[in-house]
Amino acid sequence: MKYIVLIGDGMSDEPIPELGNKTPLEAANTPNMDFLAQNGSIGLSKNVPDGYPPGSDVAILSVLGYDPRKYYTGRSPLEAASIGVELSKDDLALRCNLVALLEQGGKIFMNDYSAGHITTDEAKRIILDLDKELSDSGIKFYPGVSYRHLMVWNGGPDAAKMETTPPHDITGKEITDYLPKGEGSKKLIQLMNSSQMLLKEHPVNIEREENGKKPANSIWLWGQGRRPQMPTLKQRFGIEGSVISAVDLVKGVGIYAGLNVVNVPGATGYLDTNYKGKAEYALKELETKDFVCVHVEAPDEAGHTGNLKDKIKAIEDFDEKIVGAVLKGMEKFKEFRVVVLPDHPTPIAKKTHTRDPVPFVLYPAKTSNGKAYTEAEAKASGLFIEQGHKLIERLFER
Repeated sequence: MKYIVLIGDGMSDEPIPELGNKTPLEAANTPNMDFLAQNGSIGLSKNVPDGYPPGSDVAILSVLGYDPRKYYTGRSPLEAASIGVELSKDDLALRCNLVALLEQGGKIFMNDYSAGHITTDEAKRIILDLDKELSDSGIKFYPGVSYRHLMVWNGGPDAAKMETTPPHDITGKEITDYLPKGEGSKKLIQLMNSSQMLLKEHPVNIEREENGKKPANSIWLWGQGRRPQMPTLKQRFGIEGSVISAVDLVKGVGIYAGLNVVNVPGATGYLDTNYKGKAEYALKELETKDFVCVHVEAPDEAGHTGNLKDKIKAIEDFDEKIVGAVLKGMEKFKEFRVVVLPDHPTPIAKKTHTRDPVPFVLYPAKTSNGKAYTEAEAKASGLFIEQGHKLIERLFER
């Protein structure tokens, strides 16, 4: 038996007046996911437990079968694993975004949480320079992918006594009320302010501005946490598998789950990602593995920017180039099962994640219960997985 999980990050949404009160999933042309809903089992999965932030760090843990209430320690330790940073028990990891801030009327606003989707090469130059200038005996910066990077604070304070805010939650907002609070906040704000001084005249930013691009004029520190302790999927289910994603967070969860990380050339985490390559690499992995998880970030990114056209395109590309291509390729295997779902909603109107349950479809199934792959059809089915981490048990049922 071969198993595959296909994640369209942030695909689910809310009714949008511009679409005649349809959601992007309802408006998009998704024949492959509709086929699965018509011939499989569709329902809702609650991937974010009450009291937990509705981020991909929590939700992806659920999707891969780990109860966040037991295993969640913060976002950044997962990303640290992805970029090969081994955390000690005394290390506090924090996500380090490169962002574009904008000063207007004496106030500073979050202009772009991704610094205009800065390239990985540009970002690496900036992060390495920041490490030279801002690191000390307890602080170290590590480059990641695009705008997503890592800071490690050896001997840092208790993560639970710090309060930070994801920058993608405050796009267009004045930042003062969202700066770090609690233990260690003075140090974090000092580092963020120091980065602004250093980045103001950085060669990368000068070049970007000359080309009409947004500058990466500050770091934003958030997502603090320490190394988690998790059993692997092989230990739990006897499953050998791989994970395919352009996002360090998802790769990191996969590493702790004991999965092999497959890096696909041209996988960007945005609309221009290499969909075809992800599908091809997934099918190749299944020739020697039991399980593959394929994650596509593009719908989530479009949701964060509030771009309806891009979100619908991302959903349609996911349906055609991932779901459709995988279904066609799986025909060569004697037996297989597939689950398709988002990790969490990223509504266009809100430009951030919500904790609402998400539609999933499991195929094949003993009985079919849907007409199309939509939020409404999933709700109408009456099938509700209240603890999202248990959905994978249905996938692996013998």
